[in-house]
Amino acid sequence: MAVVAEAVRKIRVVLADDHPVVRNGLAAMVDQQADMEVVGEAGDGDEAIALYRRYQPDVMVLDLRMPRRDGVAVVQQVMETNPKARLLVMTTYDGDEDIFRCLSQGAKGYLLKDAPRQEILSAIRAVSEDRPYTSSSVAAKALQRMVKPSLTQRELDVLQLVALGRSNKDIARRLNITEGTAKTHVKSILTKLDAISRTEAVAVAHKRGMIHL
Repeated sequence: MAVVAEAVRKIRVVLADDHPVVRNGLAAMVDQQADMEVVGEAGDGDEAIALYRRYQPDVMVLDLRMPRRDGVAVVQQVMETNPKARLLVMTTYDGDEDIFRCLSQGAKGYLLKDAPRQEILSAIRAVSEDRPYTSSSVAAKALQRMVKPSLTQRELDVLQLVALGRSNKDIARRLNITEGTAKTHVKSILTKLDAISRTEAVAVAHKRGMIHL
């Protein structure tokens, strides 16, 4: 009597990335695996949230920068809906603030898009089993972020205006604070970012993913 092989339960994956070429490449790679299948593809943040709710996948792989809603917002929204959601952020951005924000919101993994094919597949499998996955370089940056002084929301608001080239007087007017307070915020920002000028502060913040130009 022939023995019927037991069907392998596949890891159901939703892919969210606004670049069709990237999505197609990931989908082809995932669907080639005997233990995985792509059940949905999203091109923006809102669609990612809708597809997650529709399919309740084992893993959602999402990009950090997407139209309509970015990856951090998607992570936050999905985790509010389902605290047990298993999300893997895969992006070209390695700023420590981006990494920290995603992981602190509940993402299970953070991987760079230039990671080897086998590492991407290993990350999907790990996250599907509710195991965190980050590459050593990403983990190191997340740890660095944890020991660095963080900017307050007001300081981030000021820094964003500094990045736009606004003067302390203009910043004060726009945020409805005194010029002296704006100057104090700028001084605090320079100290926390270990920068000697406004230009350097903006460059450091952009590299770390604190602001996006």
